[in-house]
Amino acid sequence: MTDCHNHQTCIDDALSSAKAICTEHGAKLTALREQVLLLIWESHKPLGAYTLMDMLAKQSQRRVAPPTVYRTLEFLLSLGLVHRINSLNAYIGCTSPQSHQPTSQGLNQQANYFFICSECHDTQEIINSALSLEISKAAKELNFSPKQQWLEVTGLCKQCQ
Repeated sequence: MTDCHNHQTCIDDALSSAKAICTEHGAKLTALREQVLLLIWESHKPLGAYTLMDMLAKQSQRRVAPPTVYRTLEFLLSLGLVHRINSLNAYIGCTSPQSHQPTSQGLNQQANYFFICSECHDTQEIINSALSLEISKAAKELNFSPKQQWLEVTGLCKQCQ
């Protein structure tokens, strides 16, 4: 993130996109789903499910069961509103959820590429159609049918170098 990043605008845009995508898919953005999405966006860093449970407990003064949080995260994932960062076993808000909508075959239109700081866990999502094309070409050469693409590159961000 740069110094000129307007965090509240980012959160507002994410929530607005989420509401529009839910409406488009006939899905309901319940209070809990919205609360989890807001926590993820407020952090701007990948959060694990148990961290989210602790944050929810602090906000509502009651514990939310693990299956409830995982179902909520699965819902947000299914609509492309968040991404799972596999190497961290955590979730981060999607910066362009409209481009990650499932196709009729159930595949996302865009692949997920992330640069993850191994020190502070700052995570940046990139969209790179040239990289997606190269991966698709390689799969075709191998007669391989990909179901999902993601790439996680770890290293040090500008602040941690």
